[in-house]
Amino acid sequence: MPRTVGQAPRAWSALLAVAAGPLTEAAFPGRSWWPMAFVGIALFFLALRRDSAWWGFVVGLLYGLGFFLPHVWWANEAVGQPIGWVALSLFQAFYLGVFGAAWVWVRRGAWVRERDWRQVVAVTVLWIAVEQLRGRWPFGGFPWGSLAFSQTGSPLLRLAAVGGEPLVSGAVVATGAVLAVVVLRLWTRRVGEAGLRLGAALAAVLLPGLVPLSTVAESGTLWVGAVQGNVPSQGAEAMSQAREVAANHADGTRALLEQVDPSELDLVLWPESASDIDPRTDEAVAATVDAAARAVDAPILLGTQRFLPGLRYNNYILWKPGAGADPGVEYTKQRPVPFGEFVPYRELFRQVAPVVDRITTDMVAGTRAALVEVGIERLGRQVPITTAICFEVAYDDLIREGVLGGGELIVIPTNNASFGLTPESTQQLAMSRFRAVEHGRAVAQVSTVGVSALIAPDGDVLVSTSLFTAEQMVAELPLRTSITPADWLGEWPGILVDVIGVVLVFAGLAASRKEPTHAGVRRCQ
Repeated sequence: MPRTVGQAPRAWSALLAVAAGPLTEAAFPGRSWWPMAFVGIALFFLALRRDSAWWGFVVGLLYGLGFFLPHVWWANEAVGQPIGWVALSLFQAFYLGVFGAAWVWVRRGAWVRERDWRQVVAVTVLWIAVEQLRGRWPFGGFPWGSLAFSQTGSPLLRLAAVGGEPLVSGAVVATGAVLAVVVLRLWTRRVGEAGLRLGAALAAVLLPGLVPLSTVAESGTLWVGAVQGNVPSQGAEAMSQAREVAANHADGTRALLEQVDPSELDLVLWPESASDIDPRTDEAVAATVDAAARAVDAPILLGTQRFLPGLRYNNYILWKPGAGADPGVEYTKQRPVPFGEFVPYRELFRQVAPVVDRITTDMVAGTRAALVEVGIERLGRQVPITTAICFEVAYDDLIREGVLGGGELIVIPTNNASFGLTPESTQQLAMSRFRAVEHGRAVAQVSTVGVSALIAPDGDVLVSTSLFTAEQMVAELPLRTSITPADWLGEWPGILVDVIGVVLVFAGLAASRKEPTHAGVRRCQ
């Protein structure tokens, strides 16, 4: 990214930023045009060529809005009012604004500004650091929109097993940055240099397809039936139709007998909120669940809620035919969704948006690891299963904890009934595919309304369902115990990137004080 004289008009950089956001979003479900992530990032970096930190913030904010407004449109569907969707998009876009300003400072540093390859490295590090911050803070963060999740149809997906989200997102950013360099080289008619860099970008995208991934069962297999029972009507009013939803899943469980014989399945999976009326305390619902378990002669993992005065817990429990709920097998959601399942600082936020009081009882976070141990009669042992509920699939540390704790299979129970026909469910499926490769585990994503899927450890979808249908899936899933490099490394790559990012920002700020920028004379690109 060489220096040039003069600066592009602000109108052009703003236009590039606004266009780059939707182009990047097109790489995600539901379009899933994964190469567009590189194009969108390249345009964004070209828009950030002006040497002004405040303008870098504006450009980043425009790009962020162009990306997040369409990406989280499902928030409007869930709330029924635009305030939640707009507020979420604006807050997430703010991080991209911070990135834009920080990048202007970083590239002023002596080490960064001298070579374009150094700028590619620096901008990649900075992006990953900001993306990780966005995924952690505040209220546990919001990892939705991580560039890594746009690449589940790309050769870059295989890098998930090596370095998880930081590596895959970093590969996308680096490729986009190199494409920006290619454009600048072509603009100055240095075709040979542009060709070499384009070849390097293509190699960076295609060569990861050679990374080997194993799908071999290492500790046996599990015959799994997954039930998507559907709901009587779309929307968030779950409790008003909870008995019907439980009955739907019981009917779906009996429908599994069209594909298998009784006792042939090792385990049946129901989704989150399959029985929001707790069968542990309600005799009628208990009878419904137990009749279904007896029919297939298999235990059922199912989602329910436990209520205490003023509090509620999102549970995933094991129901044994004829014996009821196993008191030793329960997972409680650790990352409730702020403003979706609980309201932080309720008194403050209700003054801004009274709609927050639609959440009448706050959900409380669980404290146990994302792991349940299910006794499998055919195998004669307890099988540890990593379990993350709904939006928790977006949190790499939570699932890693379950896998390192011994999880041999990953189960993602979810409830997408509130999001209508938006791409929210397929965005979630992309994350489940990513987790399969990242951890080398088969993944079962089972939803009340779809999209549900059974996924191989290499990310391939073995079988899936449609939205708002009643369907069942059956597959023999491999159980695996080996640890991927991504799991072995854990959070250390991300921590290292964060440290380097902070150093680059401070180095750039120091350089800014020593060598003021003169508009129209010097600019790092």
